[in-house]
Amino acid sequence: MTSESQLQAKRPVSASLAGPYGHPFHPILVTVPIGAWVTSLVFDIASHVVHRPGFLTQSSEWLIAVGVIGALLAAMVGFLDLFAIPAGTPAFRTALVHMTLNLLVTAAYVVNFLWRHGDYAGGGSVGMGRLVLSAISIAALAVSGFLGGKLAYRYGVRVADEATQAEGYTSDGGRGSTRTPA
Repeated sequence: MTSESQLQAKRPVSASLAGPYGHPFHPILVTVPIGAWVTSLVFDIASHVVHRPGFLTQSSEWLIAVGVIGALLAAMVGFLDLFAIPAGTPAFRTALVHMTLNLLVTAAYVVNFLWRHGDYAGGGSVGMGRLVLSAISIAALAVSGFLGGKLAYRYGVRVADEATQAEGYTSDGGRGSTRTPA
């Protein structure tokens, strides 16, 4: 049985901004910072392996910037999803930790970008301090991603209810017949 608070957490605060019922925009948008930041770490590591690392160092810096912009867009939509979760629930507490970690990671990447901004002109590899900051940030992002998965897959935040999901398992896509294929 689905409670009123569960139904509330599944519905968007604003479908035009947060995504329609059962298809939120937040999980789509988080792929941008995750992809950009993971790739920037790969480039940071690779800058210690290749002969002329300047292009990797420069690319990593700009991937960090792309990730920060993507993270800010994902955060705006994520805030709308947070407002749909009833306060005082385990889902809400998990969402607060998820949000806090993401904001800390984004702040760490802003610092990382500013720390390395324009430093690639010498053509050298990424400094170890910057590389370590990126690695720690990715580790924190992984923990936050685990919590985001818990919100969606365990608590069903912004996920369509089971009756709606069942439409995908009928032979006619939920358009009339409830007969299951033999």
